[in-house]
Amino acid sequence: MIKVENVSFTYPSGVNALKSVSIEISDGEFVAIMGENGAGKTTLVKQFNGLLKPGEGDVYVDGRNTRDLSVAELSKDVGLVFQNADHQLFCETVEDEIAFGLRNFGFSNRVNKKRVKWALTLLDLQEYRKISPFMLSGGERKRVALASVLAWKPRVIILDEPTVGQDQSQKERLLQFVRQLNTQGNTVILVTHDIEFVAECDPRVVLMSHGRIVADGPAKKILTNPKLIKKTSLILPQITQLFFKLADLGFPKDVISICEAKKLINDFVARRS
Repeated sequence: MIKVENVSFTYPSGVNALKSVSIEISDGEFVAIMGENGAGKTTLVKQFNGLLKPGEGDVYVDGRNTRDLSVAELSKDVGLVFQNADHQLFCETVEDEIAFGLRNFGFSNRVNKKRVKWALTLLDLQEYRKISPFMLSGGERKRVALASVLAWKPRVIILDEPTVGQDQSQKERLLQFVRQLNTQGNTVILVTHDIEFVAECDPRVVLMSHGRIVADGPAKKILTNPKLIKKTSLILPQITQLFFKLADLGFPKDVISICEAKKLINDFVARRS
């Protein structure tokens, strides 16, 4: 679905944000892109929908070179929810915000109304439909931005720091929602520092540092490697830290999810009983 070939990108300020990056993301894949601040994560995903064009190299979306397409053309297939929702919102009401993209993509009024209602219900925003997005909390504005992208149902959904401003119950709901999107065939890409959230999602993990990809593989393999995690200024998941300490009792170290940890501990207790 997305193919990046030797892409480099330098901002006008002189910051070299991407350095010969290559990566392929398949249709329907679930990927988390992680790394320290300034690693190039957001710069990379902005190449996917044409907000930024490569300084060197090429980016292909569904076989089409992004250099030949406008942001509007790419956005119909690749929806990006910004880290800061305020950079994305501008309409007078939540309802208008969700409908804006649908109108611009030429959907009929009947389809618009149906999809706006669907998005409002999905993200628990019904009570705010006639309220200005800027009257809402940061977490609520984030959900409005997400609803406005999901409404036109892009094939690729990019979420930049989706858990920022969300409480634990909202994170759990977001986790189930992201899994559902991926199960339905959407390509889902997370850009996040939230290693605990990623550990429970269990996607393919791409680690970036200083504009380069330094690791790429299953979450269980990447997130339990102390050297890689330290290199990208992250911290091992809490469950993994616990199982490192339990290794002397015969527990594996490559544990990242609460469900797996619970099963291993229950089995251990049963053997000792």
